[in-house]
Amino acid sequence: VYLNERFIPSDSFIAFSTNFRRQFFPPGEDILNRGVIRQQPASEAEQDTVAQAPAAEQDPIVVPEAPDETPAEARRSERLLTEEERKDLQIALKWAGFYNNIIDGAFGRGTRASMGAWQEANNFDVTGILTTKQRAVLFQQYNAVLDGLDLKLVQNTDAGIELLVPTGVVAEDGLDYPFAKYSPTGSLDAQVLMISQDGDQSTLIGLYNLMQTLEIVPLDGQREQRGNRFLLIGEDSDIVSHTEAELISGQIKGFSLIWPAGDEERRTRVLEEIRASFKRLDGVLDPSWSDNDAQSVDLVSGLQIRKPRLSRSGFFVSNEGVVVTTQEAVQSCARVTLDEDTDAQVTATNDALGLAVLSPDTPVTPRGIAQFASRQPRLNSEAVVSGFSYEGVLGAPTVTFGSVSDLSGLRGETDLTRLDVPVLEGDAGGPVFDEAGSVLGILLPRDPSGRQLPDNVNFAAKSSSVQTLLSEIGVTSQIAASQTRLAPEDITARAQDMTVLVSCWD
Repeated sequence: VYLNERFIPSDSFIAFSTNFRRQFFPPGEDILNRGVIRQQPASEAEQDTVAQAPAAEQDPIVVPEAPDETPAEARRSERLLTEEERKDLQIALKWAGFYNNIIDGAFGRGTRASMGAWQEANNFDVTGILTTKQRAVLFQQYNAVLDGLDLKLVQNTDAGIELLVPTGVVAEDGLDYPFAKYSPTGSLDAQVLMISQDGDQSTLIGLYNLMQTLEIVPLDGQREQRGNRFLLIGEDSDIVSHTEAELISGQIKGFSLIWPAGDEERRTRVLEEIRASFKRLDGVLDPSWSDNDAQSVDLVSGLQIRKPRLSRSGFFVSNEGVVVTTQEAVQSCARVTLDEDTDAQVTATNDALGLAVLSPDTPVTPRGIAQFASRQPRLNSEAVVSGFSYEGVLGAPTVTFGSVSDLSGLRGETDLTRLDVPVLEGDAGGPVFDEAGSVLGILLPRDPSGRQLPDNVNFAAKSSSVQTLLSEIGVTSQIAASQTRLAPEDITARAQDMTVLVSCWD
């Protein structure tokens, strides 16, 4: 009651006297072993007198507890246990740290020794045979971790799934195909999803890939897809996520449990209960079902898609998929990706200009690679910047037209070109083309020192600096053969073939 009404912290629990060797509070008389205190019922003739007497004068009657079973009686009651009940005892002893062998339901020497050790630790006579009372105490300890979670068997007829749900911390939150969602109701940030949809093997694989883009499935953890089922486990400093799904008779059903990190004992127990109780019923979610009015490109079925910390632009410079970008795009990243699906590593940098070279972890075949200009552009000639201006929201690079303002920086830096072109943060790292479609440089991010320049004033590192950096790591640059002016649509097509989204992930 206190947990549900939020009068006490969510990790509060009840400690039973049987868990302690001796009384430590309150000091003085021994109240641990005196039995249950009950009021002696008053006779009808005495009721009026008792009602008028002060409360302090009503002496409690101590009713001693019934003696526990003898070892012989305990062994007889033990014989009545089913195989599953015997296994449950071993599981509880293992959880308590006293049993380390296999769960087989056979009470051999190892199980007896663990029972004796548990009895000694809990201040019972050591016999190696648990009495009915002692078994109850053991299971009470085992289940205490679930107190307040209020596990209840829930049948969701829309999803066609039955399983135990911790209704003390989550509540039904509607349908959003292919999920029936149970969201947190209090301070414990837990979630349960029922997965239900029609489909085949390709649908299963599509769901497997889709769920890995969601924030509820962190990047670190086990990934396994075999045959007609998959398993996804994700862990970070905030949550631990466990997802299972299986395709049977054209229906994909499963569940996700998302639980706060650092609460492993409760999470593990809840997961065990959910897995053991999971049952497929008739029915499957309809693709048109959704109780969620919120729609966004950042949401899938009402769940937030995992997003990078920042995204910038880059461009291919070799047929092996080597990419040039800016150092800003890859600084302090736990993971760097190309087009959000290919991991890449930083293989070279130019600290003076803030450039970085990336190599993909898996083979990439670019549709186009940079052809560098063989000569400097003319002042006031056309300059075209290609980049992911909106950090990947549009799904394709944007091409912005401008002009060359100067062949050096504001302080006369010879390795820079000043441009008159309006760009956004996401464009940084993208290629800058001349009117012939040759790459004359790479767009640099705006000055981080806070100096405010007009919006159209931007800078590019010259192609010669990029070529020098590439040659240092053995990458041969391609030089443009033609200087013929290209139509804007031809430059746009060339830019889209070679420009790549570079994303930095935490």
